[in-house]
Amino acid sequence: MTLTINHVTKTFGDKIAVENLSMTVADGRVMGLIGQNGAGKTTTFRMILNFIVQDAGEILWNGKAISHREKSRIGFLPEERGLYQKMTVEDQILYFAELHGMKRSDARVKLQDWFTRLEVVGKLTDKVQALSKGNAQKVQFIATLIHEPEFLILDEPFTGLDPVNTELLRNEIKRFRDQGAAVIFSNHNMSDVELLSDDLLMLKHGKTVLSGGTQDIRESFGRTRIYVESEVAENELMAISGVLSVERQGQGRLITVSEESVGKTIFQKVSQNGYVQAFVQAPPTLDEIFRNEVVTDKVEVIA
Repeated sequence: MTLTINHVTKTFGDKIAVENLSMTVADGRVMGLIGQNGAGKTTTFRMILNFIVQDAGEILWNGKAISHREKSRIGFLPEERGLYQKMTVEDQILYFAELHGMKRSDARVKLQDWFTRLEVVGKLTDKVQALSKGNAQKVQFIATLIHEPEFLILDEPFTGLDPVNTELLRNEIKRFRDQGAAVIFSNHNMSDVELLSDDLLMLKHGKTVLSGGTQDIRESFGRTRIYVESEVAENELMAISGVLSVERQGQGRLITVSEESVGKTIFQKVSQNGYVQAFVQAPPTLDEIFRNEVVTDKVEVIA
């Protein structure tokens, strides 16, 4: 199933929350929806689920409006977690599974498998209030996905998790993607977004700033970041035409250049003795792009 959003706008009073938004989330693809707080991400999720209705435009799933029946094929993880603190983990997840049409016996078997795969610390008979924040987050994640949805909407899925547990959840999202599910998620950690997203859409004040394949967006900014480990002095590097900055980074230096071609000159300089410990020329990271785009008023759409 493919989600298509065509020219959608939503206002609240005189505030434009989302303006002329268009995107496609295809089967077997992960779409990262990013932007600062208040950019329109959660409003977009709520419109997809018909919790709120757009003022203009259309939202279609496989060419049709999303019906109540089709919502059972969607897994939604809200930013505001919705676990019942005094219910046991088992009763709660089985309840959500049944709401999505699963048999209780089938859900119970899958629940044990999920507990093992996500390394949840605790027992099925524990009440949610007894779990750590990280384990409660895993339980919420299981409740969202136990019915094997075809479309995943995940609002900040990694909140409160350490890197190891983030990787566990990220692998599960990839598993769903590889099985053909369409996935859209938001996250404030650009490293997580870059690792997981096939496609990307960045919102700023409700407007689309960037849209396209994640790597295509990075490459569109040019390979203007060079990491080098060399004994060449900093002042010699700065003297090269087109070098904008040189800063220490770990064992080496990060050089920012005005255009890709400057990299060849830098490589010739640092390899003049025939050996370079490290030389990597790459486009800016998604984090660097995000920081640059959200502090400017430029609006650029990359198809």
